[in-house]
Amino acid sequence: MELSDYLAAALREEFADFGQTQQMLSAALRLMMAALLGGLLGFEREAKGKAAGLRTHMLVTLGATLFVMPLQLDGAEHDALSRVVQGIAAGIGFLCAGTILKGDRSSQIKGLTTSASLWFSTAVGITVGLGYEGTALLGVLFALIVLHTLPLIEPSDKKTPPH
Repeated sequence: MELSDYLAAALREEFADFGQTQQMLSAALRLMMAALLGGLLGFEREAKGKAAGLRTHMLVTLGATLFVMPLQLDGAEHDALSRVVQGIAAGIGFLCAGTILKGDRSSQIKGLTTSASLWFSTAVGITVGLGYEGTALLGVLFALIVLHTLPLIEPSDKKTPPH
């Protein structure tokens, strides 16, 4: 066997999942859905001038999807998926903590909603990765309602920052 034959065989083995058309199509659709849903949340945050916007939410959602989707498609047991989800949930906490800023007074805390939206984006990515795209879509619709409706009915003293 020549070197090119070894290389071709190695590439075929490494990219064997490309030969499974149905699995690749499923993966592509899930990743597109994750990017779209993360993008909707991120666009809302970016439109409000928040630090974590479109790209951040899309990457968080895509990342969470990629952590669970290959395992789910490969038929991993529930306990294995549960451990991965636990690791994702712990890991996203570090990113979320970086979006929270505390001022001089205890009432001056900013970034909690953006942090929560990143945490929620992670849950959306996991949900999509497990194949529950409809549930993820409903969740994002409810989150957008919360993000757009509740500020309209919040007390006016919460809308203006303290001096």
